[in-house]
Amino acid sequence: MITFKEKADNKKYVEELLHPIVKKWFFSRFQEFSSPQLYGVTEVHARNNILVSAPTGATKTLTAFMSILNELVDNSEKGILKDKIYAVYISPLKALSNDIFVNLTQPLEQMEDIAGKKLGIRVSVRTGDTTASEKQKMLKKVPHILLTTPETLALLLSSLKFSEHLKQVDWLILDEIHAIADSKRGVHLSLSLERLQRLSPGMCRVGLSATVSPLNLVAEYLAGNDRDCKIIDVQYLKKNDIELLSPVEDFVTESYVQIEKKTYELLDRLIQEHKTTLVFTNTRAATERVVHHLKEKFPHKYESLDEETKEKMDLIGAHHGSLSKEHRLKLENDLRAGKLRCVVTSTSLELGLDIGSIDLVICLGSPKSVARLLQRIGRSNHHLSGITKGKILVQDRDDLVECAVMLKYAKEKKMDRIHIPTNCLDVLAQQLFGMALEGVWDAKEMYHTVKKSYCYRDLSKKDFEEVLDYLAGNFISLEERYIYARIWWNKEEGKVGKKGRMSRVIYMTNIGTIPDQQGVIVKDQRGNKIGMIDEAFLEKLSKGDIFVLGGNTYQFNFARGMVAQVIPMPGKKPTVPSWFSDRLPLSYDLAQGIGNFRELMEDQFKKKKDKKSVLQFIHDYLYVDNIAAEALYNYCRDQYDYIGMPSSKKLLIEHYRDEQMKNYVVFHALYGRRVNDVLSRAVAFAISRAQHKDVELGISDNGFYISYDRNVNVSKAFSLLKSKELRKVLELAVDKSEILKRRFRHCAGRALMILRNYGGIKRRVGRQQVSSMILLNAVRRISENFFILRETRREVLEDLMDYDSALEVLQNIEEKKITIEEIHTFIPSPFALNLVMQGYSDILRLEDKQQFLQRMHQMVKAKIALKNR
Repeated sequence: MITFKEKADNKKYVEELLHPIVKKWFFSRFQEFSSPQLYGVTEVHARNNILVSAPTGATKTLTAFMSILNELVDNSEKGILKDKIYAVYISPLKALSNDIFVNLTQPLEQMEDIAGKKLGIRVSVRTGDTTASEKQKMLKKVPHILLTTPETLALLLSSLKFSEHLKQVDWLILDEIHAIADSKRGVHLSLSLERLQRLSPGMCRVGLSATVSPLNLVAEYLAGNDRDCKIIDVQYLKKNDIELLSPVEDFVTESYVQIEKKTYELLDRLIQEHKTTLVFTNTRAATERVVHHLKEKFPHKYESLDEETKEKMDLIGAHHGSLSKEHRLKLENDLRAGKLRCVVTSTSLELGLDIGSIDLVICLGSPKSVARLLQRIGRSNHHLSGITKGKILVQDRDDLVECAVMLKYAKEKKMDRIHIPTNCLDVLAQQLFGMALEGVWDAKEMYHTVKKSYCYRDLSKKDFEEVLDYLAGNFISLEERYIYARIWWNKEEGKVGKKGRMSRVIYMTNIGTIPDQQGVIVKDQRGNKIGMIDEAFLEKLSKGDIFVLGGNTYQFNFARGMVAQVIPMPGKKPTVPSWFSDRLPLSYDLAQGIGNFRELMEDQFKKKKDKKSVLQFIHDYLYVDNIAAEALYNYCRDQYDYIGMPSSKKLLIEHYRDEQMKNYVVFHALYGRRVNDVLSRAVAFAISRAQHKDVELGISDNGFYISYDRNVNVSKAFSLLKSKELRKVLELAVDKSEILKRRFRHCAGRALMILRNYGGIKRRVGRQQVSSMILLNAVRRISENFFILRETRREVLEDLMDYDSALEVLQNIEEKKITIEEIHTFIPSPFALNLVMQGYSDILRLEDKQQFLQRMHQMVKAKIALKNR
């Protein structure tokens, strides 16, 4: 049963729990207990499952560890400290485990000073970076507190020697739970926790999370099925100072040069006004661009002379996943040491690493979700008494609307809902293999253990047994693809165990859920190499799509392995912008919030409220200044006067023809890119089936468009879509797509059908992809519903796209909760401009793009003026 702990414990009661040494240490460093400590310390002491949700820097980690350290100190003083693992701490980042190691060993050393002797409490980090000698030391003298990662825990559970030390664990701490629960890595971990719980039946689970919703769902994920869990929600603890800023008063009338100039001037001014600033962008390319421009425009502000070496030192740096580990580590250390004025990052510094004293966080553009905004802003003043300080710098008119509503939701603590994947059969195959390595299992007990995980609570016996059949080698035709039995399964006796001498090595060297990635080589028909694209970008391409590479446009033809063949298409407009795979998608919940704001604005205009009243409404509803309110008013007013406002309850379908006589049908579907990916693919598939025509697609967070040359009835195709048939339509739509081929490799890799490492040799991604294409055909011959094919489709539709929310949209249309209005225009409406223009974003200079926007704006204003005569 999931419950909320409504009342904090008495300070005196918490104090009395503490051993004199721990008490003296605590009050020598802190004046009083924090709110999370008053709620959580006694629960950890009592070994109750708890989820602590509190802002970044609100002492969550110390709350989790205080009772554990207290018990270990007490046991040490009484001489009853055992050589066993008392607590396992899991974090999604190796670096976070290293941070916690420092944050635990330092207090223990200080407690030893107070005690005047060694306490003998051991803390160790066990990750992929741990050396063989360190591993041997851990076996001889096990740590009392083990700090590790999800993948290493799974390895340890299947290790013959080390698993023996996991049989009496008292506490399991899962840190940054919000950053892991929404991926297959989190699904994998949920099964590892059940395996650990089976070895240590009395173990309690402690989850630590920053901003996340809904909390009861995350608590169920943490505790597993049919277990109690208390939620401690202290989100309102830290004060925040978040402000939305626009570099210009009007994004349309200003030139691109002026917008860029004023953006960097504002950025520089904010950095100079603070000691250390962390700037978040939404893409790695943008991270590099911001660092380059700041150094170029203000050279003397971002470099200094090292007093010892007399060498020039950068005071600004970039931090993202494409940079080397050494570079990132040096930058993090320089940041802690206070050597940097500014660090620019994409997503790599979002989690709770200790990166020193940051007094300002700037989000350059929308972070696309309320939770991500609060997580990023929470990196500033990373201590309990500090006021979280952040600025959101908007980049265009759509960004302004999005960030204004996001700021409202952040201040009012309205969170986006987390998506936790379920019934992932590829992960199940890997974990069942790992379980078989532990020893002989009863198949019923194995199934029962898996079902205790929240992620597999609805797993059918049929799916479970099909995965066991695969692992036991009961699909003989797979042996042609060198896929042999990994386990034995005696169906009569209901027993399962490992098979083969190499099975343990295969498992240990191929464990994990994160697929290998590498760049895709792009070649023309003659085999000439043109350049490289990311595999994530290739996933988005369909035959006939146009994209830009190296300043030229190409049409995608096909891909084999890690090579994509293209046809040069000079002068053609791209259909897939280069940033498409890199940019974060807007959350569905926030999109709904923006749709609601649009509806309220339309209501103001329909009631013929004067400008002053509407501006007052904007100020009352949103947390924006006069400049932002004026810009929001003008943008919405132009849209309303031109063709009306789309909203969460009204889907506007806009038909128009461009200067090249190409037809566009724009769906003002403000549901986020993951939902629009579903809807646009379904419409395009309906057109190809019913009207035998191929069309061009453009997708954004604010809608999608279908483009064609002639004789296509898009509205009819959309009206044919029915919620009951949506799943089937989508499965057919993605069946021959590049996205299915790529994701099949990922799923087959997780299920150990394709081995990344074998016989000491690491297989290149290209070889893996070729193998997966042959395997895909072999699997189809067994059944179109073979478990790994079904899992690939599920991953594409539910994790990569947002099938459930798209289904909700269609159901709301069928139930008339969303009305549809169609309109024909000669110039795209203000809300449609960014969407139809995104195709030009790679071939137009940014200056020309701004001029195009201004020209369209003037034409729209002229049409409105004619209308109002």
